[in-house]
Amino acid sequence: MPAWSRAYVRHVEGLNYRIGRFAMYLLFVMMAVLLYSSASKVVKLPANWTLEMAQFLLVAYYLLGAPYSFQLGTNVRMDLLYSRLSPRTQALWDVFTVFALIFYLGVMLYGATDSTIYSFEVGERSPTAWRPYLWPIKLVICFSFVLMILQAIAHLIRDVAILRGREI
Repeated sequence: MPAWSRAYVRHVEGLNYRIGRFAMYLLFVMMAVLLYSSASKVVKLPANWTLEMAQFLLVAYYLLGAPYSFQLGTNVRMDLLYSRLSPRTQALWDVFTVFALIFYLGVMLYGATDSTIYSFEVGERSPTAWRPYLWPIKLVICFSFVLMILQAIAHLIRDVAILRGREI
């Protein structure tokens, strides 16, 4: 495999590894927000921002962790036949299916980008009592789709290398 392809895989997987490890800790932040929510209700001073903030943190946790999960191979897959295939046949099947994944993620990124631009232009806010701006979480969603596309391309490069007999 050319040096640029090995460098691409190394850089993308390094970036997704660091962002994925960071995203793991968002779970603790979300737990702290929900704990604060429970404690504030006990003292009869409920905070109106905690539930929505926990939802935003969950979105960031889930979507920023997806490329890391894909990188580690811990993503959900229909494994009835796939696990019985040889590594080379698995790579061939992955080369075929990764194009469907990239297409799907491209469509999702297109829609998310359009929604983020609209949200930013009109100052879209959540229709709740807290009324936070929605563009920051939509920007995180767009960023995570970009990371996932980059990881899917890295996965494609790895599979092509396996098919050529030169594993990265």
